[in-house]
Amino acid sequence: MKIKTVDDRLRLGNGDYDRLVNSRKPVGIDDKRAYIVGTGIAGLSAAGFLIKDAKMDPSRIVFLEKDAVCGGALDGRLLSDLGYVARGGRETGHHFEVLWDLLSVIPSREDPGVSILDHLYYTNLDDPNFSHCRVTKNRGERYDNGKFNLSNDVIKEILHLVMTPDEKLEGVSVEEVFSDEFLESDFWTYYRTMFAFENWHSVLELKLYINRFIHHVSGLPDLSALQFTRHDQYESIVLPMMDWLKAMGVHTEYNCEVLNVEFDLAENKKTATKIVAVDAASGADRSIPLSENDLVFITTGSLVESSAYGSNDAAPDLAIDEEGSFRLWKAIAKKSPEFGRPEVFTSDISKSNWESATVTVKSAAIAKYIEAITKRSPYTGKVVTGGIVTALDSSWLMSWTINRQGQYIGQPEDEIAVWVYGLFTDKDGDYVKKPMKACTGEEIAKEWLYHIGVPEDEIEDLAKDTSTIPVFMPYITAQFMPRSFGDRPYVVPKDAVNFAFLGQFVETLDDPGRDTVFTTEYSARCAMEAVYVLTGVEKCVPEVFASRYDMRYVLAGISALNDGEKYELNLPMEIMLKLAKKIGGTEIENMLKEYNII
Repeated sequence: MKIKTVDDRLRLGNGDYDRLVNSRKPVGIDDKRAYIVGTGIAGLSAAGFLIKDAKMDPSRIVFLEKDAVCGGALDGRLLSDLGYVARGGRETGHHFEVLWDLLSVIPSREDPGVSILDHLYYTNLDDPNFSHCRVTKNRGERYDNGKFNLSNDVIKEILHLVMTPDEKLEGVSVEEVFSDEFLESDFWTYYRTMFAFENWHSVLELKLYINRFIHHVSGLPDLSALQFTRHDQYESIVLPMMDWLKAMGVHTEYNCEVLNVEFDLAENKKTATKIVAVDAASGADRSIPLSENDLVFITTGSLVESSAYGSNDAAPDLAIDEEGSFRLWKAIAKKSPEFGRPEVFTSDISKSNWESATVTVKSAAIAKYIEAITKRSPYTGKVVTGGIVTALDSSWLMSWTINRQGQYIGQPEDEIAVWVYGLFTDKDGDYVKKPMKACTGEEIAKEWLYHIGVPEDEIEDLAKDTSTIPVFMPYITAQFMPRSFGDRPYVVPKDAVNFAFLGQFVETLDDPGRDTVFTTEYSARCAMEAVYVLTGVEKCVPEVFASRYDMRYVLAGISALNDGEKYELNLPMEIMLKLAKKIGGTEIENMLKEYNII
């Protein structure tokens, strides 16, 4: 069976036959050169697949990076003497087939004798991830009971969404489809805070998420479905990828800002002809003329575009240059309707922003409040929170997480790096009576201390034992804005011969598109598709894990939504008897009983 794609140059497959075969060197690859705009996971993956599968000479691959540091949204690090800061992090799951394909050949930073994938695998095998407390209320008291607690009516709403054709969900928000009961449910609390969904975001993206991760539904309440690297993802994934690429001979041009790309758009052939670029510091011209043998991989936009940093004593500067944001994609989009509509995603930062903050804790007195919630010491080097803990009674809808400490290589043993984020940055806090986006780092730390149960008369003193760096990100959930087909360009537009689009604002080439944005896998998948199509790699790209088409996962997911209880079908007795007679003694009956549906 052929798995459908929108471009016949791309083949999708599954299983070891397609996965384990070594690719043959594509014809003409030695004459090609590659320019990759952006060094986020998508750009790094494109370079990796060019080397691994397209057999390109690494010295003919060049990164064009406008910043002085690589990594895109994954950039956790020690910022001068202020403390640690990470704008964000991404959970991973077992079925990130494309990302794991690449990371299986790159040495880990922690142990160069094994791959990044090996190190991740055994880190989580030896120290399995799960949460003892997913949601708190009343300032640190556990609220969740490890269940979804959904009514039959809400389960029906979710199942109805899963069965609705994608085309009927274009431009539609979550709150336009779901009832108030759903929006106030524990399920939505788990989902919206884990994936950063807002009520006004795309219900199509929500459907894709539910379908994509049907195999993980049962692990959502306690976060046992998740895996985390031993250290911050910048240190455990980005740096070893960059080190490997550099050692292979890939070159990076830092402070090189690409402003535009020129194209020859003929009727049956689209060709990139010039990269228009300047030096980010001096403004000097750094443009590059292109031939058909010069491949260009263009990251259309970043989730952390126009991020504004604060400090322990200052709030982030919110004077966002909205006209300058997504400048490259906006310039390219003007050239063809096939290149997408960036304004759909970038025109309303009041609906696409949230703020994170990294709190460096230097006090064992604070650790006891952490341990009271997590039931784990933060000083063991093992799982602490197991993922985010959400303060349901927080006006900011604050969530926080403490991954394995030290989270950063070289981090002092007595320090704890806490990552905090709030979905509602424009609402006054419950202890600090200011909007989150107007708060200093210390004020955010106080609000966090309040919600983990520190007595109010101790908060001011304990806050002095913290250092917090906040980051306001105006476009961090722009990829979730309600959209229609065509708003995002295809990874490789129709008839494109030497250019492709990468990142979180592109449409993959499977038909229908089944992967989900806001994941590292999406970045890796669009990179693999782009490389395979433009260079002629003969291997198949692994299809998105097909749990939505596997009745075992579907039935297990329905059972999990109903907390393992038998689902009340509420059908007339006559119909129930007929169904029982039809399936009695069949494999269907056995399967329904196995997953506790009947």
